[in-house]
Amino acid sequence: MAALRARFGPRYRWLLLIAVMVGTIASIMSSTIVNVAIPDMSQHFSLGQGRAQWVTSGFMVAMTVAMLTTPWLLARYGYRRTYAGSMLLLMAGGIVGGLAGHFGLVLAARVAEGLAAGVVQPIAAIIIMRAFRPHEQGRASGLFGMGVVLAPALGPSVGGVLVDLFGWRSIFFMVVPLCLLSLWMAFRYVPNTAPGGASADRNGNMIDWRGLLLAAVGTMCLLNGMVTLHGQGSDPLQAGLLLGAALASLVLFIGWQRRMAATGREPLMSLALFGYRQFAMGSVVAFIYGTALFGSTYLLPVYMQLGLNLSPSHAGTILLPAGLVLAATIAGVGRLADKQPTWLLVTIGLGLLAASFSLMLTVRLTSALWLLALWATLGRIGLGFILPSLNLGSMRPLHKNLMSQGASAISFVRMLGGAIGVSLCGIVLEWRLAAHGDSLAIAASSPARLAAFNESFLMLAALCAIAMVAALQLRAPAPAPVAPPSARD
Repeated sequence: MAALRARFGPRYRWLLLIAVMVGTIASIMSSTIVNVAIPDMSQHFSLGQGRAQWVTSGFMVAMTVAMLTTPWLLARYGYRRTYAGSMLLLMAGGIVGGLAGHFGLVLAARVAEGLAAGVVQPIAAIIIMRAFRPHEQGRASGLFGMGVVLAPALGPSVGGVLVDLFGWRSIFFMVVPLCLLSLWMAFRYVPNTAPGGASADRNGNMIDWRGLLLAAVGTMCLLNGMVTLHGQGSDPLQAGLLLGAALASLVLFIGWQRRMAATGREPLMSLALFGYRQFAMGSVVAFIYGTALFGSTYLLPVYMQLGLNLSPSHAGTILLPAGLVLAATIAGVGRLADKQPTWLLVTIGLGLLAASFSLMLTVRLTSALWLLALWATLGRIGLGFILPSLNLGSMRPLHKNLMSQGASAISFVRMLGGAIGVSLCGIVLEWRLAAHGDSLAIAASSPARLAAFNESFLMLAALCAIAMVAALQLRAPAPAPVAPPSARD
């Protein structure tokens, strides 16, 4: 990295961040944009709802688990090989998925894309914490976050146009140009070294395969258990068995990680991370934040279309300005994070997000669209306060040797919360609809249906309020008072 810094000068760290940001945007776009192609894909392959769901679920499981492998890959192969390899895998997944003539190949391509996305996403946080000075880390997080949130904000709109013009296969090919650009930037700006400037050790410890297997089984059982509880024909017994298996996997995973550490081997996830109070509380906030973010991303469009009888184009028009406000907020809050306590910014963001969910109760079937847009925008401003601040507040206390582990662990926890959030909102919504004697299968909306949606929004607001309690613990502990010399004598 020193040679690249000497070659490109003081601007090098920003060029490095942008290089990694391009790949992260490609990976996030691949995760969100495919949703607009699922109806056409289902028709092409004659898929039922259950099989079509695996296009999204397979990606999510692969991405969530792959995040845990990033520290080992960086230590063994270095930044450049790990990043470039992930971009090649993502591009291969896009090409194979676009050319596939069988659904099995499409699913395999989505899993490959998920693996690549999972490895890439923690890398930026590691670079921000290691390459930037403390007074620049907030600004770097703001720049990175602004670019990343524009991908899911604009991706579905672009994807819808592509599907209309060229069919569902074009969605897979869309990541190819971004992958090619990221590869060019990787070989120009990304160093060969491992985190901390050490040489990559190709003969280092093998990855913790047992821990990885337990994490994969637990994640798959958890997500399938939540999906089984959600939807028509749900099977409580099967869901209970799957969720029980997920809990058992978690217990075994923790026990195995402790054993690995006790015997001097490298665990997949260092439990020493959670000995830092700020990181432990940050992980709680990240989990709930992921639940609220992904849950509301699912709930809001359904609410607008099936609760308020708005067309898909109206729903998209309302959410697009909120996405642009989010990008602008992140950029501004990133600068604030260099000067203000991160726990305060995270707490403000969670408060705004909780207020946004609560204020949805004021919307009626006869309400003006600007009121809905205002509350949605308020929630996105809250997200803008949280995104650049949470990682910084959680990871700054960590020892430098734990930075890579911390970035992958907090990304894993956030994505796990996100995957749960979608199913949780669906489960609560169906429960409250049944309690009010309604169903989404009925075309017309009603005050009873709005009441069910409102109670689902209140559940998200309550989760944000709980996260605020954890966010207050992100404050750095006060230094112990130093006794005056006379007292020490």
